[in-house]
Amino acid sequence: MLSRTAAALYWMGRYVERADFTARLIEATVRLDALSSRPAGDAAWASALNVIEATEAFALLGQPQQRQHVEPFLLLSTDHPGSILRCLEAARSNARVVRTALSREAWSAINQAWLTISAHKTIPDNTSLALIARLQVDVLSFTGAIARMLFHPSLMFIHLGAAVERADNTARLLEVKYHILLPEGERVGGAIDRDQWTTILQTVSAVNAYRMLYREGLNVTNVIEFLTLRAEFPRSLVACVGEVERQLRNIAQVTDYFGQADSLAMTRHANFKRTSVGQIVGEGLHEYLEDFLAQNAMLDEAIGRQFRFV
Repeated sequence: MLSRTAAALYWMGRYVERADFTARLIEATVRLDALSSRPAGDAAWASALNVIEATEAFALLGQPQQRQHVEPFLLLSTDHPGSILRCLEAARSNARVVRTALSREAWSAINQAWLTISAHKTIPDNTSLALIARLQVDVLSFTGAIARMLFHPSLMFIHLGAAVERADNTARLLEVKYHILLPEGERVGGAIDRDQWTTILQTVSAVNAYRMLYREGLNVTNVIEFLTLRAEFPRSLVACVGEVERQLRNIAQVTDYFGQADSLAMTRHANFKRTSVGQIVGEGLHEYLEDFLAQNAMLDEAIGRQFRFV
């Protein structure tokens, strides 16, 4: 496989995952905003910008961090590379490069997702959730299509990119909630705090999964454990780390490419298996997540070097 093809498949997986996560983030923030008083609702939109590191880019617009301004920015901005529009545009561009490596259904799903979002220049009042629902159907169609593709390096690189991106998103979501989202003066464990932790779970479609594993109800420590160390949940950090290692191992078996990325992935997964939620909370969740994000960036760079993406 050409390095250019591998890179396009990897980044296609990342961009589709990023677009899906941002759509989930918007949906959850809309619901949290509806449950909150005005200052708390504005704080929710500010935190959404922080999750995808778009605060500085949004500030250049000179607009308040409120739904009517933040929501179209996250959905339809042509200037910010993290908007859903730009992510799907990039995913489609990469898919065109590797069109022959994809099934017809996979290409059609990406193309339809881009057509769905690019048809809108603005968001009519109270229609964003309907638009997001259509996008999520398109993303699910893509996920279903690649699940039926041949077990081949093409599929492995898509899954690898998606797993790296998913890990990054979950870590950023946890970090922003822990440090930014709760309004000043609000009590930890209070109504707004509970609503916000529930929103975190909603963002990653995990409310029912959490309740199945933790019968005692919402508990911050349990939520942290669930999103970091419970391999049963596919968006947890440990599940994503395991998926990255597995896909790199699959690629190595087929292509004989084994290098620094494989070593970093195996070491990180082994460290996760020795970690407890008590250690994470005791040593500081912020510090733990910052270290994880740095490791994820290092691994991304190592993957690029190993497979000669640049």
